[in-house]
Amino acid sequence: MSVETFDLPAPLTAAPSDAPPHHVRAALDLRLRALLEHDPGTRTGEDIEDLHQMRVSVRRMRAALKAARPLLDRAWGDGLRAELGWLGGALGPVRDLDVMLLRLRGEVSTLPAAEQEAGQVLVEALEREHAAARTQMLAALDAPRYLALVERIADAIRLPLPTPSATQVQPELIDLIRTEAAKMAKAVRRAGDDPPDEVLHALRIHGKRVRYTGELVAPAFRGTRTGKAIKELLRATEALQEVLGDHQDACVAETRIRELLDGLGDEMDAWVVFVAGRLVERERTRAEEKRAQWRAAWERVAAVSL
Repeated sequence: MSVETFDLPAPLTAAPSDAPPHHVRAALDLRLRALLEHDPGTRTGEDIEDLHQMRVSVRRMRAALKAARPLLDRAWGDGLRAELGWLGGALGPVRDLDVMLLRLRGEVSTLPAAEQEAGQVLVEALEREHAAARTQMLAALDAPRYLALVERIADAIRLPLPTPSATQVQPELIDLIRTEAAKMAKAVRRAGDDPPDEVLHALRIHGKRVRYTGELVAPAFRGTRTGKAIKELLRATEALQEVLGDHQDACVAETRIRELLDGLGDEMDAWVVFVAGRLVERERTRAEEKRAQWRAAWERVAAVSL
């Protein structure tokens, strides 16, 4: 059997009255279907959106399992999260290079004609990295470990999930999103007024966890005041993530351009150094612009009450 021929039963849905673990099963079902849908395109590489959506599916499954830890058998849930982490690690480098290549090609195309040739040297160095990363990714997708992971998730959807002992008090679904929101608020307080770049990146990850947890619990509150508040929180958090994501993209681009320059060796000349310097300056300016916006975006998140 391969993932191309993998067959799932009818889609699993969750009603507001269903037990919390069932909502986790429904979330896994939705994300596994998306993963399988985008697997063929990820392999061909014809549309980079396929890899993006496949990676997002993995992240959302991991986030759902993390948020639902109090609802599930800890060893079972952590084991599945670890395997999803392996898959995410196999997909991540190519996706990151897809994004960086789009960005770098776009920036080089805006340079004066005399500088574009030097900029192309940086692009070609990144393309070589991308080709090597795709080779490693495809090897992972062809490995038995990947098919075993897909089967494991499918089994989790078909059967009741392993849960803690009956004597352990399980939280309500709303408690899961409240917990993630509280963790993010605490992280923002600890960040201070002018956090380092890496702290802003960590806040972005907190925002993802809030969003993905909200997506997990939202079906249980459809048509209610709480459901409306969850949607409002997700919209505000998505806007914050966009600001922090743009900041992170600029920081990563700056670092990658410097690394490309360091790795060029004999291909590096004065023009390449000059162009790289111009591109680094652009990215640093963008990062500072986004840094100035994140606090206002956070205030909109903090204003939402669940």
